[in-house]
Amino acid sequence: MTRPEDSLASALLTPEAVRERSQELHRLGLDDRLQAWEVRPDAMAATADLVAAVVRTNYPDLRVPFHARWRHFAVGGRDRWAVLRATLPADAAERARVAFDLAVLSVLLDAGAGMGWRYREAGSGQDFSKSEGLAIASLAMFAAGGFARDGRTPRADAPRLAEMTVEEVARGFQAGADNPLVGLEGRAALLRRLGRTLAATGLDRPGSLFDILAAQAAGGTLPARVVLITLLRHLGPIWPGREVLEGVNLGDCWSHPGIRRADATTGLIPFHKLSQWLAYSLIEPLEEAGLRVTGIDALTGLPEYRNGGLFLDMGVIRPRDPGVFAAEHAPGDILIVEWRALTVALLDAIAPMVRARLGLAAEAFPLARVLEGGTWWAGRRLARERRADGGPPLRVVSDGTVF
Repeated sequence: MTRPEDSLASALLTPEAVRERSQELHRLGLDDRLQAWEVRPDAMAATADLVAAVVRTNYPDLRVPFHARWRHFAVGGRDRWAVLRATLPADAAERARVAFDLAVLSVLLDAGAGMGWRYREAGSGQDFSKSEGLAIASLAMFAAGGFARDGRTPRADAPRLAEMTVEEVARGFQAGADNPLVGLEGRAALLRRLGRTLAATGLDRPGSLFDILAAQAAGGTLPARVVLITLLRHLGPIWPGREVLEGVNLGDCWSHPGIRRADATTGLIPFHKLSQWLAYSLIEPLEEAGLRVTGIDALTGLPEYRNGGLFLDMGVIRPRDPGVFAAEHAPGDILIVEWRALTVALLDAIAPMVRARLGLAAEAFPLARVLEGGTWWAGRRLARERRADGGPPLRVVSDGTVF
């Protein structure tokens, strides 16, 4: 009998599948065999120079935290999560559950907001946009009990999530005709599917995932890949149905003819961007609860438009058709699938180059620190320098569940 973990579908719900298949498309690029892109490795040295310089600017002492949602809660020098955390119960497990509640919600709501949306923080009067704005808006809504059944407690309850409306999300995120939030309907639908999925599996809140992960720890340690695989298996049904294999919704998984296998996974390439972003973001609450997360470099770089924009803007990759910059593209277009795969592979390639420039070993500076200290911020810096609105180099039609 085939065990679930040995099925073809489960093989695609791993970080190894993301990395392996992205590297396959990268090799095609090096052989000039991609449909939409040319790859220019000679531009990698200058890109690594830039990323290393950005790391030194952002973190002069080179003490870079992991790439995680918690960084966005502290934008502007005020750690909003620390303020809320100080009000939580002393029990370490319950504090971890609350952190999981928040991280799951905030990450799932973190798909690209569009260039026109802003959030004004009540306490400071400051305006925030993009990922930081989405983070602060979700935290404020969470702290006010917007996701709790009682409407007061900072937690998330499955029954409440299952009934979230577009109007409620719009109100919490100050979205409207004069402040449009891209993918608003998709975000609300994602929360509803999250609530229904949790309830269907007997979980009363996203924070219950902490208990599931803690139960898998051996000797107080938990591999990062186990964190991701657990998320993909338990939360898989929340994603819009795209690719389905053996009755399993594969989520952020797409088609490309360059991926060839002798089985039903041929042509399929997973990325699991939001799930990996969530896995990175759960490391800190797990460790604060006394567990040690190991093998963090098993997770891949995130194939989103800041990291991807870095390599495009630096000329490491170039579109065969310059007209792509004037058009909008769907996430499943060959151009976007190849862009994302190249991003994953190039992040792996640039990490050791950045470490060498900083004089740091891989153990001290895993990919999670390379992402946080440099590549994501370098991508944003280039976007601000090269485009008036600071937007990505390519326009992708978003339903609020991918980028």
